[in-house]
Amino acid sequence: MNRPQKRIIRFIKKHHVLTLATSYENIPWCANCFYAYLEDENCFVFTSDNDTKHAKDAVINPSVAGSVVLETRYVGKIQGIQFRGEMKLPKKNFLPEIKKAYLKRFPYAIFANTNLWVLKINYLKMTDNRLGFGKKLIWQDVV
Repeated sequence: MNRPQKRIIRFIKKHHVLTLATSYENIPWCANCFYAYLEDENCFVFTSDNDTKHAKDAVINPSVAGSVVLETRYVGKIQGIQFRGEMKLPKKNFLPEIKKAYLKRFPYAIFANTNLWVLKINYLKMTDNRLGFGKKLIWQDVV
């Protein structure tokens, strides 16, 4: 499987909130979601109610984008990823694995009455100024 560089994976695992961008009928929307990352599947797992705008958008248009960033005032420490992917409800056979991963990271979510979603990444760009100003690392799924 074609996987992102270890540097990118370490960054993703170090953080826990992604910004998700959806669109339906040319009306964009953003939402912030706590996530778990499954390295072997190269996907984010997060919860959301089915009646949220971003969930409704994704049911109709599963092509989404998003970002994960490090908040810093220091230009030399800027890091972040921007990604594209496909957001879907998980297949039943995948549900136990993603539920376990999400609850391991966010045990209190066991009390939430929401659905788990999967965002399979197909393109990712990481900016890492620690490697040089504006340094970009690109990963793309090769089918």
